[in-house]
Amino acid sequence: MTTTQLAQHHHIDAILSYAEDDLRTGTLPGELIGRSWKRCIQQYGLDPSRPRSARIVTHQTLREHQDSVDEFLNVARAGVEQLYGMVAQLGYVLLLTDHRGITVQYLGNKHSDRRLRQAGLYLGADWSEQYAGTCAVGTCIEEHEALTCHRVDHFDATHIELTCTSAPIRDPSGKLLAVLDISALDSPHARHSQTFALNLTQLYARMIEDAYFLRRYRNQVIFRCDASREFVQVNGQYLFAIDEQGRVEASNTAGRDLIADTPFDAGQDGKPALTQLFECQLEDIWSIPFDQDDQVRAFRHQGSGATFFAALVQPCNARSRKTDEESPDTREAVPELDALAADDPVMRRTLGLARRLRNRDVGLLILGETGTGKEVLARAIHDSSHRSKRGFVAVNCAAIPESLIESELFGYVSGAFTGARAKGMRGLIQQADGGTLFLDEIGDMPLQLQTRLLRVLSEGEILPIGADAPVRINCRVIAATHQNLEELIRTGEFRADLYYRLNGATLRLPPLRQRADRQYVIQSVLNKLVSDGGLPDIRLRADAMSAMLAYRWPGNIRQLVNALAFAEATSEGAEITASDLPEECVEGQGSPITLEDSLAESKSPLEEALQECHWNISRVARRFGVSRPTVYRWMSRQGIELPRFLGKAEAPGSQD
Repeated sequence: MTTTQLAQHHHIDAILSYAEDDLRTGTLPGELIGRSWKRCIQQYGLDPSRPRSARIVTHQTLREHQDSVDEFLNVARAGVEQLYGMVAQLGYVLLLTDHRGITVQYLGNKHSDRRLRQAGLYLGADWSEQYAGTCAVGTCIEEHEALTCHRVDHFDATHIELTCTSAPIRDPSGKLLAVLDISALDSPHARHSQTFALNLTQLYARMIEDAYFLRRYRNQVIFRCDASREFVQVNGQYLFAIDEQGRVEASNTAGRDLIADTPFDAGQDGKPALTQLFECQLEDIWSIPFDQDDQVRAFRHQGSGATFFAALVQPCNARSRKTDEESPDTREAVPELDALAADDPVMRRTLGLARRLRNRDVGLLILGETGTGKEVLARAIHDSSHRSKRGFVAVNCAAIPESLIESELFGYVSGAFTGARAKGMRGLIQQADGGTLFLDEIGDMPLQLQTRLLRVLSEGEILPIGADAPVRINCRVIAATHQNLEELIRTGEFRADLYYRLNGATLRLPPLRQRADRQYVIQSVLNKLVSDGGLPDIRLRADAMSAMLAYRWPGNIRQLVNALAFAEATSEGAEITASDLPEECVEGQGSPITLEDSLAESKSPLEEALQECHWNISRVARRFGVSRPTVYRWMSRQGIELPRFLGKAEAPGSQD
């Protein structure tokens, strides 16, 4: 008999002895665990000598459980991912179950996927006490309190090497809504090693519960209070949704506990007014936003006499409106620009600058990674400007062969060269006369043409190939690039005078992975896909949205468009689930994807960067914010070699 088998045998004897009130054998469990052991045997008829294999529900059953808590999962996502980021390196996985114990969200290490699935630490696993026996999730559901089920606390002998810590999440009425759990396959023997895990899980369970409360009552005034004046605005412990008379419509768990500790005369509905909980008048509550500079006011609790500090969270439709001079939100609407972002700080600044400059003939330079929407922004600026009735001509300087770019840009007259059209051709610059010329990937324009373009911008005229006289043009030029033009100037690959002529103002587009409004962008792209294609309405389920929000999107919005088009085409019914998304968008859901992971495990981002930077390793390293040796290590792992024509110019020790 192996050591593990012997330990399991002793564990089975200890459970049976405890259940029979024969306390001479084994280690006594705590009172809570003991109650659970007895329930397992006396109520559920479980046999500790016959362990059950992990139960993973079917895909259809899982979807039904996820659908029942869809709104909650949308709210919980951020807290779940943040908590997992804190405990992943310690060997924990994270489970979020519904009130029946079915795992509806899971984050774990994909390298331990097989062991985790066998142990039931997996998406769709059933951790109800009736099936799995004493465990953190199931016992939390039965006991309605946070706990750690550590090693031999488990009823199932095959689980005695696990440590699991769970905390309940309740809905605004106080009913159990979900259970948050962190578990580890291997753990220290000492129970006190999990004290911090218990406190951390309880903290995040409370944060998720409060976030869900705020979402549910976003259209009501919320009275938020705390024992600390400094924390009440950001982390108020007690939340009360109130009506116009100051009566409590709902409260979070801490708020319900405070109500229970307060003597008051309940009305027919049993709901107190805030004036019964605190020593105050109704006008004292409504004046909170105006009496103090920090919009916080102190109240004394009716029961204990303790001091609480309160702030009001008001719904958008109830907030006082500022005058046109005071409020930036009353500025002129520019739908073409406003539709490009929601609440992202970088995009707010970029679109604010674009709004002010859209009717000015100032050169604009748009910077951003490939696929971030540089042409979309340029077109929106054109469409919202006084030039919108004339043409918008987009030129990809990297896509036109160098042998043709001059004729494409400047045009030519009849007979200018062999093969020319009999009537000549108006160049792209001339086609943009009166409108906007968008020069995408300007960093890839040959130096010779940079000189000619500079003359066009300086003199406002072009000379078609073979022409004797210049042609006057009046167009606004917007340029864009993903490259570092200042670096290209330093290496002699881009003209400084052209750069300063183009760069009247710089508009920066953040990569999709850094945008705070990713959810808005994803939904907007889906809506446009549906409307442009005349498709039936389709929605993103919470698991699909969570997967897309967690993905790094190396191809940015361009990749997002393709991913959603794929998902829409392959989905069944009127919703997109995580299983409908391309594999690369969901394969990293077991653990957070780092920059090094995404570059080291997938050739496309690194190869694309190398090609765009003309195999200049120093430039690639600066783009990703890493050292040159790191780039070489990524290349080695992927089998990428420098092209032979580079020779030794970019040896690992060289500098560009």
